[in-house]
Amino acid sequence: SAVGPVGVVVPCSRSVVPACVGVDIGCGIIACQTSLKATDLPNSLLEMQLNIECAIPHGRSHNGRSDSDVGGWSNHPKPLVKKLWDESLAKDFETITKKYPAIRKSNSLSQLGTVGGGNHFIEVCLDIQDAVWVVVHSGSRGVGNKIGMTFIELARKEVTRMGCELPCDNLAYLQEGTEIFDDYLEAAYWAQKYAFINRQLMLDAVIDVFHKSKKLPPFTAFKEKAIDCHHNYVRKETHFGEPLYVIRKGAISARFGEPGIIPSSMGSPTYIVRGKGNVEAYCSASHGAGRRLSRGEAKRKYNVADHGASMGSILARRDKNVIDETPMAYKDIRAVLAAQSTLVDEVNKLHQVIC
Repeated sequence: SAVGPVGVVVPCSRSVVPACVGVDIGCGIIACQTSLKATDLPNSLLEMQLNIECAIPHGRSHNGRSDSDVGGWSNHPKPLVKKLWDESLAKDFETITKKYPAIRKSNSLSQLGTVGGGNHFIEVCLDIQDAVWVVVHSGSRGVGNKIGMTFIELARKEVTRMGCELPCDNLAYLQEGTEIFDDYLEAAYWAQKYAFINRQLMLDAVIDVFHKSKKLPPFTAFKEKAIDCHHNYVRKETHFGEPLYVIRKGAISARFGEPGIIPSSMGSPTYIVRGKGNVEAYCSASHGAGRRLSRGEAKRKYNVADHGASMGSILARRDKNVIDETPMAYKDIRAVLAAQSTLVDEVNKLHQVIC
């Protein structure tokens, strides 16, 4: 479990609170523009949608076993996935799990380059000038969850050992200068790196689907200009002259001139923004519209017909299993952006055509 609302910035002095970071460590979004225009897209996008779904595992398992994980690589991951794991993640994972073996019991490699469930998504969008974009929202998958849960429990044991009384056990913290503090940061930073690579792999997979399509003209994906931002993470920063461990849970970094991504829902636009460096907000902004209704409330209030009507012409799932993610379950993104006009400026707006 995690503490605090989604959409919170927690500056920690010489400490860190694992439950504030939560269990979806490194969750975030990457958005990449291409040279394709709306007029380059075929009249029917169904084949493109199906090819994306075939190229990238999605959904979640129910028991954490890799052999029954519908959201992971059922047999062997793609060669590029294995290559990046070996080159960028395997060594440090071995170091972390040697000390904390429970973390090894996660679908780490088998879920690299996969979407997951919940509100994670892959979208094809058009911007205000009809340029085609690819947007991917995902995090560190099951291994990040395992890291989060492991250290949340260890932090609780640590404050109990120190004799600290807290109003809530989710406020359990780890102190700078201790071995377990260093271990947590090492594991959290690793999970954030995993999440970054995870999104990059999926972006590459979608671009590859585009390149293989006989219905699209030759094009360029501007990957060197892609925007990628975590919105569940911890990072050491300096604010008001003090070094702090800043936790952003459902929030993005919005330093002056820094690009960011603020989505709304599966039927509403995603905004590309530029940070204004508001020091009073620790140079941060919200990571999205935020829910208006809980998942349970959305399922009780709306049906498949309601959801289908709200999606308009967007090519997307319209079955009962996505009612909890219907656009009507989310707040009005325009109101959310207006409320943080001192934090970010709007740069571009992306409308989904596939999600």
